[in-house]
Amino acid sequence: MQNQKAAVDSGRWLLYRFNPERIKQGKNPLQLDSRTPKIPVEEYMYLENRFKMLTKSHPQQAKQLLQQAQQDVNARWKLYQYLVARQLDIPNSRKSDIPTKDVVPSTSH
Repeated sequence: MQNQKAAVDSGRWLLYRFNPERIKQGKNPLQLDSRTPKIPVEEYMYLENRFKMLTKSHPQQAKQLLQQAQQDVNARWKLYQYLVARQLDIPNSRKSDIPTKDVVPSTSH
């Protein structure tokens, strides 16, 4: 459980919900449940032996990959913050036309 908590705390694993019903209320269907990352990705990754072993076998590559992972977390966090903050521009008359369930096209001919 410690690793899962660290993955969320580092931003490597984001917690979010998507509820299409919120569109009918004029709200963004995407909700971000994760808080701002509070530990570096390194702290999460080095809880796992597979990542620690890479620092011993290929230290330069491990450092580079860790930097890339942190950059990915930072960029993804900003993207999700942007997506959650967006205002939907859906005319009231069309809100009822938006499907709230997955629609599977018919395959019969």
